[in-house]
Amino acid sequence: MKISQPFNKLTLKEYLFYIENHKKYTDFNTLGLYRSIIENKKLTLGEKIEVREFAHTYFVKFFEFLQLKDPGTYFDVITLGQELTKADESQIWEDIKTSQQKILTQKRIKHRSFGIYSKHDCGRDDCPLNGLMIKKGSFFSYSNMWFHSDKNDYSAKYKSIQRKADRKNAKQIIRKELDVQ
Repeated sequence: MKISQPFNKLTLKEYLFYIENHKKYTDFNTLGLYRSIIENKKLTLGEKIEVREFAHTYFVKFFEFLQLKDPGTYFDVITLGQELTKADESQIWEDIKTSQQKILTQKRIKHRSFGIYSKHDCGRDDCPLNGLMIKKGSFFSYSNMWFHSDKNDYSAKYKSIQRKADRKNAKQIIRKELDVQ
């Protein structure tokens, strides 16, 4: 069976029914469900929180992976109905970042090209490249998943060039001193 209507047009009863019977529907999209909770104009804040909590009972593993796949949606869903200061926001984003790193190591995922990190999204609506699949580190990539523990290839290359120049300079200094004597 198919749901045949977008999630963000559903009422509270319909949400609960579709979530409870999600295995019967071939077009059930869990990511779409969580995004629709934020976008739905028919639901009040209390109903959105109720739908979120009900969805967590069925999709807790998916929701934890959502912070890696689409951290913006994850942030919006967990902060529903909360008044946040800038410090709270930054702390939540730091927690998301550490959880992302933890999930990547637990699942032994070597690449980081999935979810929102695999498509071009510069934030401009008129950009012709929006939604284009991109290669990690390419010119068109806008956001890359980055952690403080990552090795900076640019600085390593710069250090190598600097050390090579220092070795050449040391040899030239020795030659000059030998020639002077």
